[in-house]
Amino acid sequence: MSLKFLLLVGTAMAASSGVAFAQAAPAPAPQNPPATRDAPPPADEADNEAQVEDVVVQGRTTDVRTSIDSVSYSLADDLQAQTGTLAEALRNIPSVEVDPDGNVSLRGDANVTILIDGRPSTQFNGPSRGQMVQQIPASQYARIEVMTNPSAAYSPEGGGGVINLISKPNAVRPGNTTTGSLRANVGDNGRYNFGGNIAHAAGKTTLTADLGVRHDGFLQEVERLRTLFDAGSGQFLESRQAQTIDGESDAVFLRLAAEHNLDDKTQLVAELRHTEVDNIADGVDVFEADNAAGGVAAAFRRNTNGGFSGQFSGATARVLRRFGDQGHEWSNEVRFDRNRFSFGLDTIVDQQVPPAPVFYEDLENQNRQNQLGVTSAYVRPLSDGGRLRLGYELQGLNLELDNSFARGPTPDNLTPDPIVSNEFHVDQAVHAAYVTWEKPFSENLSAQFGLRLEQANIDLDQVTTAIQTSNDYFRAYPTMHVQYAIGEGESLRGSYSRRIQRPAPQMLNPFLTYQDSFNYQSGNPDLLPQETDSFEVMWQKRIQQTFYQATLYYRDTTDAFTPVTTPIGGGVFVTRPENLGSSTVTGLELVANGALHPTLRYSASVNAFRQEIDAAGLPGATDREGESVSGRLTLNWSPTQNDFLQVTGIWTGDQQLAQGVREMASLFNFGYRRKLNKDWSFQATVRDLFDEYGAVTYIDTPTFTDRTSVTFGGRAAYIGLTWSFGNGQRRTEPQFDFSAPTTGS
Repeated sequence: MSLKFLLLVGTAMAASSGVAFAQAAPAPAPQNPPATRDAPPPADEADNEAQVEDVVVQGRTTDVRTSIDSVSYSLADDLQAQTGTLAEALRNIPSVEVDPDGNVSLRGDANVTILIDGRPSTQFNGPSRGQMVQQIPASQYARIEVMTNPSAAYSPEGGGGVINLISKPNAVRPGNTTTGSLRANVGDNGRYNFGGNIAHAAGKTTLTADLGVRHDGFLQEVERLRTLFDAGSGQFLESRQAQTIDGESDAVFLRLAAEHNLDDKTQLVAELRHTEVDNIADGVDVFEADNAAGGVAAAFRRNTNGGFSGQFSGATARVLRRFGDQGHEWSNEVRFDRNRFSFGLDTIVDQQVPPAPVFYEDLENQNRQNQLGVTSAYVRPLSDGGRLRLGYELQGLNLELDNSFARGPTPDNLTPDPIVSNEFHVDQAVHAAYVTWEKPFSENLSAQFGLRLEQANIDLDQVTTAIQTSNDYFRAYPTMHVQYAIGEGESLRGSYSRRIQRPAPQMLNPFLTYQDSFNYQSGNPDLLPQETDSFEVMWQKRIQQTFYQATLYYRDTTDAFTPVTTPIGGGVFVTRPENLGSSTVTGLELVANGALHPTLRYSASVNAFRQEIDAAGLPGATDREGESVSGRLTLNWSPTQNDFLQVTGIWTGDQQLAQGVREMASLFNFGYRRKLNKDWSFQATVRDLFDEYGAVTYIDTPTFTDRTSVTFGGRAAYIGLTWSFGNGQRRTEPQFDFSAPTTGS
């Protein structure tokens, strides 16, 4: 791995240094400070923002748009985006990391809020997010917007920042037109995916539909080596655990939308969406623990069948009213999402040492979630070139968790385990009012100031124990962004924001969740919200279609979440979230997009940061600090007008934990597309070329150590065809599939 890492770094450095020899004279820069955008755009306008952003470069991998508080990246030339999953599209975005379980982070911070067209999405912000990120098709999105210091117009939830998925606009001309595309890919080991989209405009009404179906296989291998101090013998005793999970996943996505223009100033929008996910696997788990005499103290073999199943449905209704001035508008929206998902396992346990009869286990965790969102946003341009935005948001959440676990001598004679069987309810409402004001102070200097006020009311009901608690609090979240135009195509920006990360409801449930006979998880009802003060200084420069960005950032977080593992006797361990005293991150991120040759383009980024955590008072934890480097490099080569090749390399650095460190591996993808004619194209891809994508976590405490290695066996090859049709303006041509496999845990 080290050799490939050095090669990748060397290529990235060559790409950055060589671009200066490939560029012509710089393009003229605007003489006045550009207008900025601080608020979620309506879905139909999400990809039409040139008038409120700095520079728009169309049709290449350098299609990077910037505003005073965000940077967004086009997916038009991303070979994963059109037929792959959201996980693969996100992995190619600077600042964003997606681990093998689908957990998304920004600059190493996993507390990230994912929005769709500026609006909350329950399927991407709950316990099912990892599953959904790895299975939802990315083809429905045109751009991915990254806001590490978003304005007050966005929720402060997510200490790391906000990722905004911008949907594709309706690609039809006015009048009676129809356009769309169909795509299909088949791969090794029975993998396949297909999908399509269609849009039809008739007079003042536009109807759209998107469909995606995918079937994938996965093979996950887990190896755990653990040592535990034995007070009786005065020595550390070793245990070994090996787990293999072999399974299949299926996902179906459907979206229907209608837009109707009552007149040239009033628009009505309605949307229905539904996603179903099934993830079924067979697992074999082998465990062996030593005794003080050098023999085997315990050994078992577990055979498990089960997995994840979920149904995610939602509806949106929106009214947009535009007034006389450009950008002067008022929008009102109501959203409702209904999510139902479960995780279930049936297990046969062969207890070998000490010998015991075979017994059976049944695990069933049910999650029922309803979320209501109400948004009202008013935007008014000001006579001095500035802009005022006012808004109100309500996010209401009702969550019911029903966890059950039973064991017994036969599948029909199981006894519930009261330690891990429980029902837990959460009702949460967050009311928010915000204002942002932006103003150009001179030809080169502009600024934006914001304030968001939030009242949170959270009611917890542990039904099993009849214990009810409440947590109500009021917070103010200021934001500030300043931009200075240095010269032609060059600017300097500074920003500050205060953000919060509320514990997910399941993180507050004190009952244990069963993993296996020696590993449990639980929530922490005393867990406090974590709050982050984030500071950034950013330099940006454009030279024709080349984009450079350097960001120096600092994040100071109080009460940061961290997992803590504790032995509770008999070789059994419990992992639950705790609050750190503090956590600080200081880093530098470099981004470059450009051309090495008229036929060869690159996109590269490197993020180097230092992490310091204060873990005082946590059992088995110590203060820790360390440096980490992550990066990515994509090379796009077009030897002819009809041929396109893409190679992508991604690597992620270490992350400090209260009890150890999490080390990540690298991922390499390859793809080729051949345009057969104006309607048809052929594509072929290889995902995870070296078949070693995974993660390693180390825990080192005075009483025990743990090394857990996870390999995901993600290498897969696909070939496919795409057909575009219709008499309207077509969407960007679908590309390749590098979708990562989903896991069975």
